[in-house]
Amino acid sequence: MALDDLQTHQLAQIIAQATAPSFLLGAVSGFVAVLMGRMNGVIDRIRVINAIADDDARGHLKTDLPRLKRRAKLLNDAIYLAVGAAICTTLLVILAFASALLGLHHEPGAAVMFVLALALMCAALVTLAREVRMALTDYDHVG
Repeated sequence: MALDDLQTHQLAQIIAQATAPSFLLGAVSGFVAVLMGRMNGVIDRIRVINAIADDDARGHLKTDLPRLKRRAKLLNDAIYLAVGAAICTTLLVILAFASALLGLHHEPGAAVMFVLALALMCAALVTLAREVRMALTDYDHVG
């Protein structure tokens, strides 16, 4: 098999193997959208509570601000972890195609990048679970 044929075959194989990382990238982007939506809700709630005057009957809601700030911090951490997973996945696809063009074996590097991307995604999911646990209290159901 000629060198060009070998590289073409390897490139075709890389394209076929890029399907799983592409699905992961799509899932991560949807997950980041969900996280951003939750973050916007928490930030909006913080703004509404901060706008309440101290002598207002709803002034007691201000005691919930520390919890809301912890939720925002967890969501921010989850967003960074998910973006890290997306970056690793993107680098994985770049690594695979670059190694195919250069005729190099990419499997060890691809495996490390994929495991790292999945570990970051798992950490983002765990962080989201922590935020969800803290999300619902009586304060969230009061006007």
